[in-house]
This record gives sequence, structure tokens and C-alpha cells, in this order.
Amino acid sequence: MKARIAACAAAALVAATVFVSAHHSAVAEYDLEKPVKMSGTVTKVEWTNPHIWFYVDVKNSDGTVTNWGFSGAPPGVLQRRGIMKTSMKPGDVIVVEGFRARDGSSNASGNNVTFPDGRRVFTAMEGFQQR
Repeated sequence: MKARIAACAAAALVAATVFVSAHHSAVAEYDLEKPVKMSGTVTKVEWTNPHIWFYVDVKNSDGTVTNWGFSGAPPGVLQRRGIMKTSMKPGDVIVVEGFRARDGSSNASGNNVTFPDGRRVFTAMEGFQQR
């Protein structure tokens, strides 16, 4: 019986490790060779686990507007850094730096956000910074 419990515990640990490493693999989702830096107006902020998402209208060179989605760290991590749910809201004009999604969509990691007053916040997970 003890051997069976130990085997089940080991299997659960292996499964959890695979899930966690797959979930937090920035290189699987974002192309670290394609940094992005863009300015625009925040249209929506989703302050939910496992990662926040914020959306920004960015004006293209041809005058059209693309709504970009940026992924950030979990809400709890951001709160520990002093970034609250009210720190970014629709209508704010921001500059975002990160890395483009590998699938070529209008999504990216939202690593650094700079506000018009010069305030700069690190919104990505630790160890996932601009090179």
C-alpha cells in the first residue's frame, strides 16, 4: 500500500512539473528575437489569473488602428511590486515593450510599460526582460 501511494505521489509530482514548466515557457509563446515597442491607448485591462492581459489601440503607419493584446504577470506578483488594478485603465496612453507572439498575431508579452509622466513599471514575470 505504501509503495502504491508513493508511486501515485511521484506521478502527480511529475505531471505537475510538466504542466508548470509548459505554462510558464515564455520562449514557447513569444519570439525573443522579435522585440516590440509601441505606443497607444489602453482599451481594456483583464486583471485575472493566471496572467493579466491589457489591450492597446496602436496606430499603424497607414493610419489604421490595430488592437494589440499584451500578457503580463499574475495579479498577485504585480501587487507585490506595487502595481495595483487601478494602475492602468482604459484611456491611458502608454508605451509598451515586450516580445511578439510566435504565431504572428497582434499579441505580445507586456514586459515594460511607461506612462506619460515617466513612470515605468515591469509587468512581466521575473527573468523575462528586454535584452
